Amino acid sequence: MIASINGILAVKKDKYIVIETGGIGYKVFVSGESQLALPKEGVEIKLRTVHHVREDAMELYGFVTETEKNLFELLNTVSGIGPKAAMNILGAASPKKLSEAIAHGDEAILTTVSGIGKKLAGKIIMELKDKMREEIRYEGAGEAAADMEVFEALRALGYGERQIQEALRKLPVETKRVEEKIKIALKMLGR
Repeated sequence: MIASINGILAVKKDKYIVIETGGIGYKVFVSGESQLALPKEGVEIKLRTVHHVREDAMELYGFVTETEKNLFELLNTVSGIGPKAAMNILGAASPKKLSEAIAHGDEAILTTVSGIGKKLAGKIIMELKDKMREEIRYEGAGEAAADMEVFEALRALGYGERQIQEALRKLPVETKRVEEKIKIALKMLGR
């Protein structure tokens, strides 16, 4: 199995990148979170990877942080969640916010992901809640609930899910109040 890859970032697309190393270009699927942390093309990078083998395909999934990789692997343990769905879930919010939402039983962030309904979100929470609580300190649903309020407010203003999720990922960590988050997100979205 391929645990990591080091090379030149040759191609940067929406859902994947190509890393050239040793004369070979490897197509690596990356989440929105990792995509934001990547440098421009032509720069050397190192990613942690998960090598997924199926009957009809061999795919690499890459992550900038170990935390994101671990969350991806945990999501893949839930029946009904494959690697593509796990990547979509990782694109909904930061690994910290997702972990908190799952630990607190908050389906709202998960149901914003295309293809994840209330039933599947509930299943994810049921199967991973205890594991998430072990990994994070249980402090209440504060930040995840605030982000969901921001998400709903921006959606009511007509913004698309992908735009909102990207704006939420870029919010400064120190921003706590819902009103402040909405104000900053609106500036990012161009209003």
